[in-house]
Amino acid sequence: MASFDPLHLPIDAVAGETALASERMTEAWLRQRFASPPSWQPEINEEQRVRKIEGRFRSAAVLMPIVMRETGLTMLFTQRTADLKDHAGQVSFPGGRTEEFDASAIDTALRETEEEIGLARSHVEVIGAMPEYFTGTGYRVTPVAGLIKPPFEVLADPREVAEIFEVPLAFLMDGMNHQRRTVELPEQMGRRTFYTMPYDRFFIWGATAGMLRNLFHFLRV
Repeated sequence: MASFDPLHLPIDAVAGETALASERMTEAWLRQRFASPPSWQPEINEEQRVRKIEGRFRSAAVLMPIVMRETGLTMLFTQRTADLKDHAGQVSFPGGRTEEFDASAIDTALRETEEEIGLARSHVEVIGAMPEYFTGTGYRVTPVAGLIKPPFEVLADPREVAEIFEVPLAFLMDGMNHQRRTVELPEQMGRRTFYTMPYDRFFIWGATAGMLRNLFHFLRV
């Protein structure tokens, strides 16, 4: 996809759905929801639909790390370094490409998390996985949900991760914080509409925001 700055695009609309009820943002409820998933449909935008049909994809997996803070659940993210080939400078979940020696998507997500942010897999209670997400950069990503109980230590790999931070789950699971923005791309690439979720000085958008939208739908049905 052509390079552009999503931060300075105008906001087309706010999704606006009611915030997730507080009783659904507890570790016990999350375990129960992933153990007995409801019938639901993930949100698939037009670009994902086209690429899923026409594209060839590299398998990848990310960890959606839900931290069990006493003040409420948070989601842990990374800010990627500015010189990476894919998604440079973007906010992402820890994770990456599947290797031949990985036993499963869960194994990929946990291995990559250890490598990127130094979080030992023994600190992660995997509670389930979300539907695959097809990215514009040619990846078929499995988001793996995991609960993390403090205390724990993280250490960013400076080659890949510029910063590690957390965002309250209550903020992310509120449709009033989900913005839609559109960009007109050159060379007959057409229009692209995507979600953004700005928080403090961090700008969550693209595939990461798309996976968060699917988590939102999964938890609210």
